[in-house]
Parts: sequence; structure tokens; C-alpha cells
Amino acid sequence: MRWKTMDKLIEQFEVTLERLKTYLPERKRPFYKSIQIDDVRGALIYGLRGVGKTTFLINKIANSKRNFLYFSADHPLISSLPLYEIVSEIFKKGYEGVVIDEIHHANKWSEHIKAIYDDYPDKTIWISDSSNLILRKSVSDLSRRFVQFRIPLMSFREYIFLTQGILVDPVDPFNIDKNIFVILKDINILKLFSDYINGGIRPIFTEGEYCSRLKGLLEKSIYYDIPFYVSSIQDKHLRVMNAIIGYLITSAIPTINISGMCNEWDLGKEKLYNLLYVMEHSELINIVKKPGKFTYTKGAKIFLSDPSMYGCFKGNPGSAREAFAVMCLKEKYEVFACKDDRDCDFIVDGIKIEVGGKRKKSKNADFTISDDIDIPVRNRIPLWILGFLY
Repeated sequence: MRWKTMDKLIEQFEVTLERLKTYLPERKRPFYKSIQIDDVRGALIYGLRGVGKTTFLINKIANSKRNFLYFSADHPLISSLPLYEIVSEIFKKGYEGVVIDEIHHANKWSEHIKAIYDDYPDKTIWISDSSNLILRKSVSDLSRRFVQFRIPLMSFREYIFLTQGILVDPVDPFNIDKNIFVILKDINILKLFSDYINGGIRPIFTEGEYCSRLKGLLEKSIYYDIPFYVSSIQDKHLRVMNAIIGYLITSAIPTINISGMCNEWDLGKEKLYNLLYVMEHSELINIVKKPGKFTYTKGAKIFLSDPSMYGCFKGNPGSAREAFAVMCLKEKYEVFACKDDRDCDFIVDGIKIEVGGKRKKSKNADFTISDDIDIPVRNRIPLWILGFLY
């Protein structure tokens, strides 16, 4: 009877894959082209929920010359069957490769994947998940076998392509190629940037109801994903994480009061620092430290990793600006907070940066990044241009 169940399961996978192929969008994220996965036998794709991991994988399958089968490990029938047996049966049916989404849902997944990789040296195995905590907890045995690829939140450059069909090469914001302004001269760049930063940083915007979907993804990340990776976590700790996010959204000062929060939640400082570490490595927040401080710390500033949360939940616009700058800059640089905030907000690659609106003074910064201009003026750079870094 077990083999009949397996046959039906594989048939269901085949039907699901064909359906997913029909829903592939006409335009895909340009970032996908940078992920050189075609000749990689073992690959792990990770990134926040909603960044387009599944779309990337299904698109790769649809355009591959090899015969792949896709399935998600959160399928309700999988929990009762060993992952090794499922994949073995798939390979016996002639498939050359398998793509497994949401891999952490499979019982003892890392052990099974390691065994599959070793026992089927002529087969391709690509797996994906929504947090890089998975790399720290379970992938140590796979590190020499599996190449890891991260898909970041979507850049403004990609948003312009998906919505306007205009594809521009990445731009160095501190040495701007003026040709970009010629290419984009016929579009309302500030209006599009507002739409993007408030409701388009994840490609789920194409499905509508962006803020409702974002709220659901955030709740899944906290209450559904993190407990998989941190076995000792308690319900109170999850509520503390939710409270931290709520505070950061509305606070004019992008940080938290450690002592105050510990007292409010009856929590030790070490535990709170540990929760911040978990949130940072789940890509829920970005902690910006001053140079030289790398251990458990709240850093100088804390931002939500996805700036659109500020817009969706009526948050502080100043924090949203800085959160966006950090999101973009960290994809290319190591970002530090200034040692003296009277000089600037951030330092990247030795460059002092101040972020703000039209009344923002440059202080001692090399560049002031403003959200109210559409072209550079003296040493002022449009905030939107950071969205063309990747």
C-alpha cells in the first residue's frame, strides 16, 4: 500500500508543478540572472518569505533541459513519509533532479538530504528555505556539498523593470552615470519610488493587498518559522519579538531601551540580546553597529529589514528612509553607524553619509541622501538612486 501512496503523491507533485509553471509572471526579477545555479548539483536557496524563491526555482525548472520535479516539504502528506524514500522514488521514475521548497518542514531533513546527495551522485538536488538560521543550525554537514545562494528583498531597479519594463544596469550612487536620468526621464520617478517603498519591496505586490500579505508573512516568520530554528524559544519570547517590531515601526529613535524592555517583559538582558541576534539572522531587523562592536549588542541603530513595513503600518517616515538606505547599502558594503552622530548617520567604505528630507543638514557628511529630490544637487543624492545598487 505504501508504494501506491508514493505514486499518488508523486502524481500530485507533477500536477502541482504544471500548474505553477502556468502562473509564472511574464517579467521576473533581474536579480535571478545573478544566481548561477545551472551547473550546481547541490544548492540551497534562502531569503525572506515573499522575495520570489519559488518563482525563481519554478522558472529554472521550466527553462531547464533536465527533467526536474518540484515539491514543497510543507505538503500535508509528506510528514508521514521519510524524505529519503520520497526522493528515491522520484529518481526511480527517471527524474534527473529534485527541487524541495520549505525544506525545514521535513523531519530530519539535513540527514536525509546528505544521504540523498551521497547515494545519487548523478542527480541534482536544490533546496530552499526562508531563513539563514537554517544554515547555522542544520547545514554544517552539508556545507562542503551544497552551494548557498541568498535572494534579497527587491531593489527599486527591479521594481522599475517589473512595473515599467525599463531595465537599467546597477548604479554606483557615489559616482553616478548621468545616463540613468536620460533613460528614466519619461517616468515620474518620485511617485514610483513612493509606491515601491510603501508597497512594492517584495514581488508579492503584483498579487494585490500588499500590506495584508506583508502582515501575514511577518507573522509566519515570527510565530511559524523561528520556533523551527530555536528549539528553546517560548511563546513569551515570540511576543517580545513582535513587540520589538511594533516599537521600531513607530519610534522616532531607531533603537530600543534594553533595561525598560527587560523590566516590562520580565526578561534577562542576555536573553533579550539573544532574541535580537535571532531576529537579525532571520533578516527581520538590521542592527547597525559602530566600528569595533561585533558581539551581542543592540548596536547604535536598529531598523526593520523591510522598509515597506513602516509605510504599511503607519510608521515613522524618518526611520523608513534610513531603513531603506541600510537595506540597499548592506547589499554592497559593510554599513556602520558614525562614532559621533553629530558628523553623520552612516559610514560605508570610508564615505560619511547623512540621510533625511529637504531640511536635513549635511553635518560633516560627504553625501546627504534626500527623499525629496529626483536628481543630484551638489553633494545631495536622491534616496531612490540607492535602489539601483543591485
